[in-house]
Amino acid sequence: MRITGTFLDEISHDIPHQNWGPREWNRDFMAMKAIGIDLVIMIRAGYQRWLTYPSAVLMEKEHCYRPSEDLVDLFLDLSEIHGMDFYFGLYDSGKYWTNGLYDQEVLLNQLVIDEVWARYGHRKAFKGWYLSQEVSRKVGDIIGTYAKLGAHCKEVSNGLPVLISPYIDGKKALLASNSSISKEDAISLRQHEHEWDEILSGLKGSVDILAFQDGHVAFHELKDYLQVNKALADKHGLRCWTNAESFDRDMPIKFLPIKWEKLKMKLAAAKAAGMEKAITFEFSHFMSPNSSYIQAHNLYDRIREED
Repeated sequence: MRITGTFLDEISHDIPHQNWGPREWNRDFMAMKAIGIDLVIMIRAGYQRWLTYPSAVLMEKEHCYRPSEDLVDLFLDLSEIHGMDFYFGLYDSGKYWTNGLYDQEVLLNQLVIDEVWARYGHRKAFKGWYLSQEVSRKVGDIIGTYAKLGAHCKEVSNGLPVLISPYIDGKKALLASNSSISKEDAISLRQHEHEWDEILSGLKGSVDILAFQDGHVAFHELKDYLQVNKALADKHGLRCWTNAESFDRDMPIKFLPIKWEKLKMKLAAAKAAGMEKAITFEFSHFMSPNSSYIQAHNLYDRIREED
């Protein structure tokens, strides 16, 4: 199974910035295209006060910093030049939804959705949306949050698809700031199935694509979880992708490019589970020949050799 989509992690809080401009980004899109990537997903429009585009809404309401460049415009330009689809990731306040103020997160993002569609909705490459509030469990009003945000995205854009990429609360589900690489209180397969059955039952008509992150459980457990995810997606009428993480969660240094053998194992499990498409978090840091990590250059070479 080949990776044909990637997140763009320009606004991050746990991965070093590469300080790229338009020339470097263009070179990276060329490298993506060379291995068959046809979809890029901007993971978030902004996080806390940092933005990818000069949002009047967020600069006024959240006192966000004005970015030096409109990266949404740049990514749309490059997507159109290189024949890729672009999905827009919503704003993550980093405070409202994480502190139980789900309605505030929704109301703010509804304004962002309106602003973004008015500004970029005419662009040829704009083909979908990503809900950036990532969860692993049925917490707070996450069902209502996803349902309201997804419905608003679809309403303003005449039904463009909405993607979510949750994670599994497995033994590797730890914050980057945690020095450990595993935990004891991991969710069971049956509890994961029960909670996500309930979550997905509340998202009918609001979310179209489910792409669970694949790095939070042990390799020998992954196939079982992927099969459950696929069965849940089928039950609730969703397309089912896999988000094949291209960084290594087994190392004490967070985060480095993954070992090629591990990535192949995960993609083989996704193929066996019947996943429609493989996307990754994320090409530019962990798989690219242009990455600041030299290990990523080698991973790119291994992928090219497989072709």
